[in-house]
Amino acid sequence: MALATRTDRRPSMTRTLWDSSVGKKTIMAVSGLVMLGYLVAHMVGNLKIFFGPGEFDRYAHWLRTMGEPVLHYSWGLWLVRVVLVAAVVLHGVSAYQLSRRDIKARPTKYVHERARTSYATRTMRWGGVILALFIVWHILDLTTGTVHSGGFQEGHPYQNVVDTFSTWYGNVIYIVAMLAMGLHVQHGFWSAAQTLGVGNATRDRVLKTLANLLAAVLTAGFVSVPVAVMTGLVS
Repeated sequence: MALATRTDRRPSMTRTLWDSSVGKKTIMAVSGLVMLGYLVAHMVGNLKIFFGPGEFDRYAHWLRTMGEPVLHYSWGLWLVRVVLVAAVVLHGVSAYQLSRRDIKARPTKYVHERARTSYATRTMRWGGVILALFIVWHILDLTTGTVHSGGFQEGHPYQNVVDTFSTWYGNVIYIVAMLAMGLHVQHGFWSAAQTLGVGNATRDRVLKTLANLLAAVLTAGFVSVPVAVMTGLVS
């Protein structure tokens, strides 16, 4: 019996999942929830800045020592970074490919926007682009110090944050990005619940309320830091 050629083989389950629209939506939902978990943890960590430079700098140091002595210095942090980068890439690529499929399926734009489409839904794509650009800027500003203002100080994150939010453009970039993040979370959380089969007619109101609450808390938590620096509460 002749051996099956490569073209005769059935695609793997992973490939089938990735190629299907349902699979891409599932990947978007799971990766989005991973990023949401990170955002909650990151916001809580950011709020430590209100307890002074010692508390905030100790927290930043702990991020590099978490997992010790099982893990070496910074290994835990790099593990988080790898998982987060994978989630961002999978989320972004899936969103882009689904968007292209949607455009091909409906090449002619709607004459009128659907009345029930929320502002968050209509801005998901642009919000994603804004957040992607912000992530690059944020890393270059507070991780590598490449575009940091005031002289980047390795090992002094409190002062670096104060330096960033002591400039008008640092505040504008950050606040605009956080508003986009809030809209993204508001729609994305509810959408992920629908994709993963959690939502139904009786749970929709609870899920939408939770989505609105998460978006509001995250936005307020993140924006409170630059506002505190601008008003002199943190200096």
